[in-house]
Amino acid sequence: MLTALLAAILAQTAPVAPPDLSWMAGYWLDCSNGREASETWSDPRAGLSVGHAVTVEDGHASFEVSHIGPTPQGFAYVAQPGGAPPTVFVLAGSGPGRVVFANAENDFPTRVIYERAGDALRARIEGEVGGQPRSMEWSFRAVPLNTRCPA
Repeated sequence: MLTALLAAILAQTAPVAPPDLSWMAGYWLDCSNGREASETWSDPRAGLSVGHAVTVEDGHASFEVSHIGPTPQGFAYVAQPGGAPPTVFVLAGSGPGRVVFANAENDFPTRVIYERAGDALRARIEGEVGGQPRSMEWSFRAVPLNTRCPA
């Protein structure tokens, strides 16, 4: 009985190995919905992946700098849209070619999801705005670095 209790306690406190996110590495482009959105992710190095995104829509550009890796809150996605202070989304689940990060305290989004299928990378953010469920989604394809959408 004591052995089972000790094993249960150790299982709760044992650090969880971060997921292998090498499937996210690369340059990704989405040319849908009248916008040009790109994301670039480094390969993981010592558990850290660094990314940036650029979106051009209606002649205006916006950006986000982010990283995925160890934080004081645990393994997390840390976003800084437009250079804003960091917002931390802690790992909530992962599987082959899929990772989910969550921050219930953030206004919007509260979840960040990445999924890979072949040469496609799907990114989705979810949450509520005014008490109503909202989401945004991007369907990226792997392309050579700095490829642009057709004019």
